[in-house]
Amino acid sequence: MNLLGVIFDMDDTLIESPLDFDAIRADLGFEQGQLILETIDGLNDSDREAECRRILRHHEQRAAEQSTVISGVEDFLAELKRRDILTAVLTRNSRETADLVFGKHGLKFDQILTREDAPPKPDPAGLEMILNRWGFNCSEVLFFGDFWFDIEAARRANVHSVLYAPNELPDYADQAGSVLRSYDDAIQLIDRLCD
Repeated sequence: MNLLGVIFDMDDTLIESPLDFDAIRADLGFEQGQLILETIDGLNDSDREAECRRILRHHEQRAAEQSTVISGVEDFLAELKRRDILTAVLTRNSRETADLVFGKHGLKFDQILTREDAPPKPDPAGLEMILNRWGFNCSEVLFFGDFWFDIEAARRANVHSVLYAPNELPDYADQAGSVLRSYDDAIQLIDRLCD
């Protein structure tokens, strides 16, 4: 593999986020397991939609303020920069939240795409947009994420996925191209993939 770019999910891939999706659904009056963004987008009541977006924004902002950088991420990003490997973020979060998180932690990327820029994952459009902007082939990038949406988006974009799973492996782990248990092993992982 000729690695030219690495794309990351944000929450629980780059940062530890206390975002509680069950609490968000409860506050929104949604069913357990219901997709939050897709349900809000499908509402036919503009007042209800605005109220849901206000509630979601409150949760996202609070989580961003309480977020911490995952151990090893900063060193890994510095090594990617040293190797002239471009970096990007594709998140289901808002631009406002992403700016708050990365501003707070001083993390910099070549591109950041949010839900305002592309359809939310598992739609592969955001990954394809990043590839097009860079002019890279799908075989020249990796996508790091912690959830099924990330693995599925990567699969649909023909991008090698790296599941970040520091704790118990989820049942979809076998669908990922690679599994990373700790960022202490991230350099060895990319070196192995590039051999």
